[in-house]
Amino acid sequence: MRRPSVSLLLAIGLVTAFFSVATAAPVVTMIDVQGNEEVVSQHILGVVQTEIGEPLDQDVLKKDIEAIYGLGFFSYVDAKIDPYNGGAAVTYVVTENPVVEKVEFVGNTVYSEEDLMKQVFTTPGTVFNRVFFRHDLQRIRDKFQEDGYVMMRIEDVQVEGGIVKVYILEPRIGEIVIQGNRKTKTYVVRRVIDVEEGDLFNSIRLRHSLNKIRALGYFEDVSVGFEPSEDGSGDMDLILTVKEQKTGRVTFSISHGSSSGWGGGVSYGDSNLAGRGVNLDVGFEAGDYEGYWASLSDNYMDDKTYAWKIGVYSREYEDRSYWDNSIATDVELFEYDEKRKGGYIGAGKKFKGDDKLSWFVTLDWHDSEVDFKSGSRSDFDDATANGGTSGTTFSAEGKVSRNNLDPYLSYRKGDIEIIAVEHAMELLGGDWSFTKYWFEGKAFLPIKDVEDLVDINVKKDNPVYIAARIKAGSSSGSIPWMERYEMGGSTTLRGYESGQFKGEEMLLGNFELHVPIEEAFSFVLFYDIGNTEMSFSDMIDDYGFGVRVNTPLGNLRLDYANGDDDSQFHFGFGEIF
Repeated sequence: MRRPSVSLLLAIGLVTAFFSVATAAPVVTMIDVQGNEEVVSQHILGVVQTEIGEPLDQDVLKKDIEAIYGLGFFSYVDAKIDPYNGGAAVTYVVTENPVVEKVEFVGNTVYSEEDLMKQVFTTPGTVFNRVFFRHDLQRIRDKFQEDGYVMMRIEDVQVEGGIVKVYILEPRIGEIVIQGNRKTKTYVVRRVIDVEEGDLFNSIRLRHSLNKIRALGYFEDVSVGFEPSEDGSGDMDLILTVKEQKTGRVTFSISHGSSSGWGGGVSYGDSNLAGRGVNLDVGFEAGDYEGYWASLSDNYMDDKTYAWKIGVYSREYEDRSYWDNSIATDVELFEYDEKRKGGYIGAGKKFKGDDKLSWFVTLDWHDSEVDFKSGSRSDFDDATANGGTSGTTFSAEGKVSRNNLDPYLSYRKGDIEIIAVEHAMELLGGDWSFTKYWFEGKAFLPIKDVEDLVDINVKKDNPVYIAARIKAGSSSGSIPWMERYEMGGSTTLRGYESGQFKGEEMLLGNFELHVPIEEAFSFVLFYDIGNTEMSFSDMIDDYGFGVRVNTPLGNLRLDYANGDDDSQFHFGFGEIF
């Protein structure tokens, strides 16, 4: 814009001098606009303060010029003063911006020109308006920023004739530097970062990567800094600084179930063995359910890297109860002891082209023995007659999983689906031949605006949510007693004893409402329903409540469930699904 020129000020002075004999300042006798073609004069004059019949005021005239320029339609605004009808004629001289023929974008790769034009209200056939287009540019910036491209900037806007060119700079990631790690191998950190050198800078993906690094549990602190790349390209180097913490720890655990009684154990684990991201876990448990185990695993997988696991175990279950599947039966049929020892090895990775899909295959060898303890021997013989009670099982299990959880949130939102087949073979010492196949689906749904319904303070990153699981399974072949599906206990039907129901089929549903009370404390209402046969008429259910407490050792879980004839109390760590 051109400010009032010397000629304008001189003109005002001459007119003022011409009329100085009659009055101190000339009176405005006419106001007009010159140079406009598309923008009507009425619209232009609607923003000026100079009025006919009022004395001419130089300061007001300057503000008029500013106001007209502020309309955004003009590249040049000035005013000229001429004697007219015993006073002063004020003519505002304007030069209109060109009529828009097309808006073009240069440098955009994230969004197409068509996508960006949806944010632009400036349309061909209208006079280019600098003010309106500034709002268009802000909407474009907002679109980039909402999707995480926070460092995008508009370098320049050029108006050439009727062509409006917008030059966009989309910074990319230059070098990624990881520092501060001494024990942890750099590749262990690098492989969980979702961005690569040369990718467009995206704050959402970067935040997700930082959350994944923190979730490894290897570091006390993780921070990120940015530095412009030295090549002057406008790209940004990422400087990730980590502070390591001890990853090996001894854990003392205690658990309680109404049927299983008190139990406990000691384990040693290292989640970052030798700094390579390998999990080591060895330990034992004592009580009615005894166990010893040792395992090594690496849970990271992508379409090139295999996750894997290997381990051995030995478990004994004393005084297990078995009840008939019928809901009308309220009498325990018999009790038995079960022993199992074995080993396994498995591996899997993600499917190429879709990181939500993965597969995993596990080979398992184990010896099992089931001994009658008390109750009806004839019922025990009838229940176990078809499959036997002791022997060696060699099986291969294959799983295909789809993980559709939102990776950018601190809480669970989305769904997981798993299809699995386990086939036991009379090979490598195996005594049985049977097949089990099952489907499991999990869903996690946050509830919005719940603070309007109940008087609690809900944080955005810790919402009320519903968790649900559906699991269904069937089988073929002669399945031994110890390999059948079982229900009851802290992870299936919480209102019944562990392993209370067994069968060659299964259908299970678990439904929970999680209500956060404090940051580390939540209240849970739940309902479980299922049975070890695919009959909706014989479903067994329970309901109850529980609490979840986030502790340094993990998520502490306390559940109280009420079944048909008894109630069960469960104490442990982690969620049931």
